[in-house]
Amino acid sequence: MHKLLFSTSDLPEEIKKALADMGFEEATPIQSLAIPAARQGRDIIGQAQTGTGKTAAFGIPLLEKVDGLQRHTQALVLCPTRELAIQVAEEFKRLAAHKRKIGIIPVYGGQPIERQLMALKKGAQVVVGTPGRVMDHLQRGTLKLDRLQTLVLDEADEMLDMGFIDDIETILKTVPAERQTLLFAATMPGPILAITRRYQKDPQLLSVVHEQLTVPSIEQAYVEVREQQKLEALSRLIDTLNTELSLVFCNTKKRVDEVVAALNTRGYQAEGLHGDLNQAQRDRVMNHFRKNDFDILVATDVAARGIDVSGIDVVFNYDLPWDEEDYVHRVGRTARAGKSGRAVTFVSSRDMRKLRDIQRFTGTRIHRQQIPTLRDVETSRQEAFIEKVNRILEGGLQERHLALAERLLSGDTPSLEVTAALVGLLVGPEVPQPAESEFSYRESEDDGGRVTVVAAVGRQHKVSPGDIVGAITGETGLPGKAIGAIRIFERQSFIDVPASQARALIETMNRSRIRNAAPEMRLAEPGEMPGEPPRRPKHGAAKHEYAGPGEKDFKKTGKKPFRKGYSHK
Repeated sequence: MHKLLFSTSDLPEEIKKALADMGFEEATPIQSLAIPAARQGRDIIGQAQTGTGKTAAFGIPLLEKVDGLQRHTQALVLCPTRELAIQVAEEFKRLAAHKRKIGIIPVYGGQPIERQLMALKKGAQVVVGTPGRVMDHLQRGTLKLDRLQTLVLDEADEMLDMGFIDDIETILKTVPAERQTLLFAATMPGPILAITRRYQKDPQLLSVVHEQLTVPSIEQAYVEVREQQKLEALSRLIDTLNTELSLVFCNTKKRVDEVVAALNTRGYQAEGLHGDLNQAQRDRVMNHFRKNDFDILVATDVAARGIDVSGIDVVFNYDLPWDEEDYVHRVGRTARAGKSGRAVTFVSSRDMRKLRDIQRFTGTRIHRQQIPTLRDVETSRQEAFIEKVNRILEGGLQERHLALAERLLSGDTPSLEVTAALVGLLVGPEVPQPAESEFSYRESEDDGGRVTVVAAVGRQHKVSPGDIVGAITGETGLPGKAIGAIRIFERQSFIDVPASQARALIETMNRSRIRNAAPEMRLAEPGEMPGEPPRRPKHGAAKHEYAGPGEKDFKKTGKKPFRKGYSHK
């Protein structure tokens, strides 16, 4: 199947610029099928699993049609859960970053409806919500869909399983008959097909048909790791596997640049390969790689096409590929010319379903592998050193080296101590051992206490506790219940987090965004938070508090800067 290249497509420039900012080069299979069809105004039935890029598949054509000068609601996306609604709204905001005056509002249960009422009153061209909360707004008259142009049913089969079918049908009867309806689901049970027959007009069925590919006979493994731990895990695996040439795959150009910079900072020799490089630059990188001038090549799928280097002994999937076929093409870069090879894939807990899909597609079993401990790294380095010394001995010693050794041993110092000193120069100091919980978060414990971090986003950025929790859990993998109180002021927010996770959380979040704003997180100084501490929530109240009037209001009016519990839950 021909895949769409974003840079050479006829998409609007503001969309292409947003995709470039996000680091995307090439459309996933479902995007390559759905985007052209949806841009033609066709109704679509898209069969796609979670994690295949379907949000952009319907989001790009949807946002292209939205008119920022018209304040009425033009598009509605229905999602089965509040977490997915938040996620879709955030991706829409990134896609619309260069398209001005586009209001994108998530509405879902568990969040006080007053805030949603205010947002809808100001005008929202795009609403992303759960069926129950959308129904609530329709009944209140606070959401009007009489001029709706596009309706999306995301993960329709999940909404069916959760009992939303009646709400969905009620909403479908409310919206204008002249509209575009895009339905996406992983499976197509009877009730979903019935909806497509009743409420879609000549829909185009889009389902990715895979080539029949086989995976080379190589050792395949996966490690389960959170986002902020990937770099450390990669470093340890490179050290313990003693790779000569390794290929690291990332899903975006931005990620390639970040990984290359981080690896070089740690003392590795790495270079990147992605679509922003011209042909001369690509040739230079590949020539150096073939000559072993550096040993780690970090690449996107697009840039890696045509790579045929026989010496690659390990392929790392730093990001799980969008598509099963991409996995096969990636791991096939090793085990060339009759040599053995190895592939290691990094996954988070939410990637497990996609990993099972890859195993079914390839007909192979991908075994779980533990992340090496620092003691494993130390042992591996020692073994590699001994092996290198033995190879030198087998190859014969040079006269000048023998002469220098004779001088070193001519004194009174015992030969064993002289040898140990030389080893120390080459091997380096002993590596400190990690804490037991280095690669796990113990949810049942407070994990060493809590600290407060400050984020440079607040009420002026229209940030809610749900935005903050969603961003942190999505970027770091930290469970939502591990996040403590959240206090939001005019220009900044204060968030209580586990002390043991604070440094990694700050580092990860400062490479991401919250409601399209850079959080610039840091540890709070003692006594820095304005106003008085938040009131203790009443029994049963949510713990993520919303600060009402900000610090400027407090100074002007003397009112307490907190009102009762406002939560993302």
